[in-house]
Amino acid sequence: MCGISGYISERQLVQKEAISNTIKLMKLRGPDANNYILKEYPTKQVALLHSRLNIIDLNDRSNQPFTEDNLTLIFNGEIYNFLEIKKKLEHKYNFRTKSDTEVLLRAFQEYGERCVDHFIGMWAFAIWDEKKKELFISRDPFGEKPLYYFLNEKGFFFGSEIKYIKTLCKKEFTKNKGLIKKHLFLGYKSLNKNNDTYYNKIYSLECSTNLKINLSLNLKKKKYWKPVIKVNKNLTKKDAIDGVKHYLERSLKLRLRSDVPIAFCLSGGIDSASLASIARKKFNQKISTFSIIDNDQRYNEEENINIINNDLECDSNLININKKKYNFFERMNLLVKQHDGPIATISYFIHSFLSEKIASRGYKVSISGTGADEIFTGYYDHYLQHLEATKNNKDFDKNLKDWKKYIFPNLRNPNLKDPFLYIKNKQNRKLIYENDFNIKKYSNLSLNSSFKEEKYCKELLRNRMLNELFYEVVPVILKHDDLNSMLYSIENRSPYLDRDLLEFSSSIPPSYLIENGYQKKILREATSGILNDKIRLDRRKKGFNAAINSILDLDNPEVRDYIFNEKSELAEFINLKKIKKDLDIKFIPNHLSKFIFSLIGTKIFLESN
Repeated sequence: MCGISGYISERQLVQKEAISNTIKLMKLRGPDANNYILKEYPTKQVALLHSRLNIIDLNDRSNQPFTEDNLTLIFNGEIYNFLEIKKKLEHKYNFRTKSDTEVLLRAFQEYGERCVDHFIGMWAFAIWDEKKKELFISRDPFGEKPLYYFLNEKGFFFGSEIKYIKTLCKKEFTKNKGLIKKHLFLGYKSLNKNNDTYYNKIYSLECSTNLKINLSLNLKKKKYWKPVIKVNKNLTKKDAIDGVKHYLERSLKLRLRSDVPIAFCLSGGIDSASLASIARKKFNQKISTFSIIDNDQRYNEEENINIINNDLECDSNLININKKKYNFFERMNLLVKQHDGPIATISYFIHSFLSEKIASRGYKVSISGTGADEIFTGYYDHYLQHLEATKNNKDFDKNLKDWKKYIFPNLRNPNLKDPFLYIKNKQNRKLIYENDFNIKKYSNLSLNSSFKEEKYCKELLRNRMLNELFYEVVPVILKHDDLNSMLYSIENRSPYLDRDLLEFSSSIPPSYLIENGYQKKILREATSGILNDKIRLDRRKKGFNAAINSILDLDNPEVRDYIFNEKSELAEFINLKKIKKDLDIKFIPNHLSKFIFSLIGTKIFLESN
């Protein structure tokens, strides 16, 4: 895990002071070593900057920029199967390190831009080819590692974080008010339908994408992978269970490779608990867990967390979020600055405490359960989409009965209380824009809330899950996980985000995914005998969340004055008087709680330099 940045620009456009200042910013992502190379050409200059967080091969020999022959590499991430690739290449190349960095570069030498087909991992890397005078950049299949870029007639700039680009090119970028409106009124699921960022003209490189650019600033992008979605109708349930077990265990085993200790993020749900249980019982890994405890019982999973910790004999670290122990606005300002934009949800404010605690205990690597909901049907609306898929099936009446018995009592979202929601109209999937209600009530601006999604397959449920995975939910999780983690120099790994696991799970017949009122049925069966049954068979989903009252005292007049100051730039977007009036109630509903949090983060971002 590291930080990378660089550029191709007109000569003397970027001063060494800007490079030095960027390196300083990058030290959070890589405090263990930092360096850069600068190459001069008749009309252009090329720079590659790197900061290192030591995870694999702690020796200085693996520091970057890393050069072999005519190639120079800067790399952020991990190639988990580097030992297997190295074994295939050892007959041809002499390796001087024990790092995945060197293996990546040699793989590029051997396979060219198709080297990414051989990698199991997460990455954003850049390779300068001195012979071709060309920069090759790649981002991993799921977009676990960030990469941003800016291109104009004078140069191409890129980096792991937006602030690196701004610092290198010393250019003022205007804030993207269109994306701000989406954040406020449509919610976080609307933010990644394209590669825009909160700054105009700075873009995110799409996941599963390679980019090439030469000294003439001719840029080409190419998608190198899209998941194969084809249901195997001949797959038995046993084969489905065995397959998920195989690919999940293999994925986790590879992601346990590290030369430093690993921490486990534990929420109390089946996703993170499964990973900890497999690591402990299958691979004999000593487990240290880190968990958030909320006093709001709607989100408190302490009971489940304690069950898992006791079962696995974990070194347990519980973090109770007490608003009296920290300054909310001080922390929000820190996070907004770190994230180069508003914080998507309350969850990621809370998550920052988790990263802070992990770092305080001396860990550099954490394991999380990101992606399981989107691969194995983890959300309540997935059940409604399952009902739509089985409406003409003999099992429909039973599925409906199970929904009424097991799912309905746990629902908090009023939009999902109609079991026939998607049967009546598939277009109701636009309800993913959770703040849509607030557009009419609080907005001072018109906003096109038209819904769009990528077409992966004809099946509603499967297509929804893949859109959540690549465009709606997971990109937001990965972005904020990365920035929160790197604020404290922590590398986060997500074993569910594995190409082979995804493509196999996408071949499983839909009827196996939800059964007897259980979502994630295949995952539950695959972890039978490994995961404690009290967790494995728990149907409730609380999610990693919190209420606004858990982190901020809204009854404080100073807090209200700050939020609802009519001179605020927020007034361009929001009717602040209406919101203030709605807060004069004893119990703040969930949708308003989320909206208030979004307002605060947006206000801080709009008023920041």
